Amino acid sequence: MSLSRFGRSTRASAPQHTLKSAFLSVHSPGPSSRNRIAIQTRFVATSIVNRAQHAMAPHADSPVDTTNHLPAANIKHAHHNPPSRHVHPAPSDFDTANKVEARKYLRTYGLSPPGVDSFELQMKRCLGLLDLKKTPIEKYQYLSVLRNTNVNLFYRLLANNVKELTPLIYTPTVGEACQRWSEIYTQPEGLYLSFSDKGNLASVIQNWPHEVEITVVTDGSRILGLGDLGINGMGIPVGKLSLYTACAGISPLRTLPICLDLGTSNQELINDPLYLGSRRPKVTADEEREFLDEMMAALTERWPSIVIQYEDFKNPFPSLERYQNTYTMFNDDIQGTGAVILGGFINAVKQSGVPAKDQRAVFLGAGSAGVGVAKQLTAFFMKEGLSEDEARRCFWLVDSQGMVTNDRPGKLAEHKEYFSRDDNNGQQYKSLEEVVDYVKPTILMGLSTIGGAFTPKILEKMAAMNDKPVIFPLSNPSSKSECTFEDAIKYTNGRCLFASGSPFPTLNHNGKELVPGQGNNMYVFPGIGLGAILSKSVSVTQSMIYASAEALSTSLLPEEVSQNWLYPAIERIREVSVIVTRGVIRAAQAERVDRELALRNVSDAELDEYIRQRMYDPFRENEKLAGEINELIGSVAGLNAKPEMGAAKEVKANHNGFTNGVPGEPTQHVEA
Repeated sequence: MSLSRFGRSTRASAPQHTLKSAFLSVHSPGPSSRNRIAIQTRFVATSIVNRAQHAMAPHADSPVDTTNHLPAANIKHAHHNPPSRHVHPAPSDFDTANKVEARKYLRTYGLSPPGVDSFELQMKRCLGLLDLKKTPIEKYQYLSVLRNTNVNLFYRLLANNVKELTPLIYTPTVGEACQRWSEIYTQPEGLYLSFSDKGNLASVIQNWPHEVEITVVTDGSRILGLGDLGINGMGIPVGKLSLYTACAGISPLRTLPICLDLGTSNQELINDPLYLGSRRPKVTADEEREFLDEMMAALTERWPSIVIQYEDFKNPFPSLERYQNTYTMFNDDIQGTGAVILGGFINAVKQSGVPAKDQRAVFLGAGSAGVGVAKQLTAFFMKEGLSEDEARRCFWLVDSQGMVTNDRPGKLAEHKEYFSRDDNNGQQYKSLEEVVDYVKPTILMGLSTIGGAFTPKILEKMAAMNDKPVIFPLSNPSSKSECTFEDAIKYTNGRCLFASGSPFPTLNHNGKELVPGQGNNMYVFPGIGLGAILSKSVSVTQSMIYASAEALSTSLLPEEVSQNWLYPAIERIREVSVIVTRGVIRAAQAERVDRELALRNVSDAELDEYIRQRMYDPFRENEKLAGEINELIGSVAGLNAKPEMGAAKEVKANHNGFTNGVPGEPTQHVEA
């Protein structure tokens, strides 16, 4: 009988009657695996030991000396070795919430303390340990170990504490984790593809032990606002994929973090004796393109339906333009950031009372993220009735040299040309304050990674020019944010419509609790990825990205809208992801890039249920295990009974999107 759980290879050993047959089975041609060979080799070794013991045993007629009462063999209780189910338990098999029957089934009985925990007690213990950690990076390290040793407990903990724990597993703490990755490295957490392996990437990729539905890839060349961190950037794919699982329920064993080791332009890293990457200069653009071509082909050869997300490349535009129509890929820095800001922006425009044609947006930061966001907002203005040229002219971009214009000195980067102004009458505006005075914007966006760039004076001017100024300081981490929530409220007298890239605490202003909006990409990228997976999309189109933003803007509850929120409560992220995923799937269907054609024929309500049923739920993994055991018991007994362990329990969706979202006793019991 063959069993498989959590992607682990399992096999019951077939009876072997002779030593010779065992060897023939191991060495004969036919399907084989390392697990099978290991199991059969163990049988051979046991047979040899048994024969040796039999040969050395005294003859039946030999006298036995019982006068010294020496220790004797256990005659009454024979211990027959059961057939091996698998070679090694997975780390998650040691879950202290597993009942005795489950532990015996998993071959972990006796390898963990005998007490059986409830989910509630497990999480209480974890939160207690987390409180003992003094710094965010210590908390990050503890959570990383937990994710790698008990993945289901990690995601149960995250599900019930998503607002508190997300800043510890991703921004802003992941920034420090990346800076110190080689220093604090303790365990493998992804796949490293080195330039020295060029020509053999397919072989390296074959080493990954699981099936994969989605991967996040970075070359570490522009991590958050921290610059080139080389392979230390692995923290980004690891953290990002944790959010794919937590928010959209993509199985953690079907995710693959990839960091490309293509050298680094950071001389400090090259000189650092602890640095674990290649000590070579960054490869050229042509060399990187050839490497990426090979990687993309190798990934899709191994996993034809894989969704590939690019993250934190210094220049993300060439790869997006090269691969987006050939592979199921997208870039979260450009498209995900643009979509999540658009989702909040749609609600901000509604609440501001200023029609789209009268909006004037100043962007501090004209890099890939800034241009990506501006293009998404341009698409929204066009849907609101403006022509492309009219929509494009609603934006003024500011970089390190001042306002982006056609006639300023020096060569203009290609990606900035679309929004470059030609109506400045020869005037060059060098500072953000000068541009604000010139444009009189209704919207102030920050994607510059310049902390404090939105000064009190600039914020006061925005409040003087607008009844409800839109203030979006979007840079990460929080130290790089253009302003804090407190400053935005203080200097606009509480009238601004605010969203940031990093989290800020709730603020009491004039006796009223104000909750800051956070334009966190986690509102959209999990739904984009899951939508592409479930629809089996051949590409991720711009319409699918736009649909994710529109869906996000509709996901707020009436009470959230009444409080002028721009984004839904983060605690509802699973349900928000269902809505976003549905929007992405519908957009894929409209453009005929989907391959799961049967989904075209279901209603929105049916599609939502389809999505929920395919989301990994850490609160139900114990029930699945229980059902697996009962199924095995039934088959051994020759019964056709349905699984009993937890199967009869009515399962209802909780407000946070998990079926058993409130911690309690795991439902495991065996009646046999």
